[in-house]
Amino acid sequence: MDEAARTFRLGALSHRNFRLFFFGQGISLIGTWMQSIALGWLVLEITNSPFAVGLTQALRSLGVLLFTLYGGVVADRVDKRRLIVWTQALQMLEALALAALVWAGRVTTWQVMVLAVFFGIVNAFDIPGRQAFIAELVGRDDLMNAIALNSSMFNAARIVGPAVAGVVIGAAGVGMCFLLNGVSYIAVIAGLLAMRLPPFVSDGAATTAGEGVRQAVAFIRSDARVSALVVLVAVFSVLGFPFIVLMPVVARDVLHTDARGYGVLMAAVGVGAMLGALGLALRGRRVRKGAALLDGGATFGALLMLFAAVRSVGVALVLLALAGCAMIVTTALANTMLQTLVPNELRGRVMAFYAFVFVGMAPLGAFQAGLVAEHTGAPFAIALGGIGCLIGAALVAWRVPALRRTA
Repeated sequence: MDEAARTFRLGALSHRNFRLFFFGQGISLIGTWMQSIALGWLVLEITNSPFAVGLTQALRSLGVLLFTLYGGVVADRVDKRRLIVWTQALQMLEALALAALVWAGRVTTWQVMVLAVFFGIVNAFDIPGRQAFIAELVGRDDLMNAIALNSSMFNAARIVGPAVAGVVIGAAGVGMCFLLNGVSYIAVIAGLLAMRLPPFVSDGAATTAGEGVRQAVAFIRSDARVSALVVLVAVFSVLGFPFIVLMPVVARDVLHTDARGYGVLMAAVGVGAMLGALGLALRGRRVRKGAALLDGGATFGALLMLFAAVRSVGVALVLLALAGCAMIVTTALANTMLQTLVPNELRGRVMAFYAFVFVGMAPLGAFQAGLVAEHTGAPFAIALGGIGCLIGAALVAWRVPALRRTA
């Protein structure tokens, strides 16, 4: 299989350890998306409050905002495989706890909120650990291929998971979604335990957490390309990516479609993102990463501006698929370039900054988008975000020309 994988230019899949990680995580991600859909439905049933639904999702990101920089320090100090096994096991317990509470008929809003915070805290350690672990599984040559494959898998799960969740909720209730998600973690944990890795050797560094973060900050500031990547991802996370949060409003009030139409719009984003990621995986080393990232970021901003002006569902689907493609190209290349530029001993901490701006700042982006949309309308809020992304990509291209030249 290793030779066959290389023949089809899916180089990362030629690594046995990555295959175990890839397929195990693929199963688990379907469960994760099922839980995300079921959780929103559960909170809405309990509270009948859209605000509570949004708050629950925000709380699941709060831990990343508060603790992921420390999580990066931990990831650089410990055996990453063991760290990920623990984080996956703890997230499995969170899913099973939700299932038990639902089936016991004792689930309350505060319990759901507490478990959401718990999930976010665990995720603050899981994300930098997983991001840094990928480089150890495949090496630098196949890194972009591995990240692109992971992105395509994530977006495939985003299409499959909600569809399965809808069927399961209708047939067996939300509790079954939580149970199936809990069981799905067994796949990724089993894959991790089956890997053949060299024994972990600590670098012996005895720095404090604060000093570890300062070392990462010093590295980021020392390389203009790394600084530009972190800033650009932050701009996109706060201004551009919240267009997804506003999709229900666009579907109902702008495009005048129903819940089924909303699902189709979201699926278009996922399909475009999956195809974009697969394109990156297939093109591999022929992609000039810096130029493609900046062009993809500018294209994403322009597509959001066009989407904001559309009043036809058909045209909107095309633009959303293209926006999903540009979005995943930008984020996957930013991830790859950061991991390529960072030294091994700082990878966990630098990727923690990536998670901080990409995931941790997402609630801030959702808040600003909702606030602007409340006063000016969803199309204006989306167009404003697109303008911000376009300006951000242009400024980075102008101020850090070395980034465009990065191969």
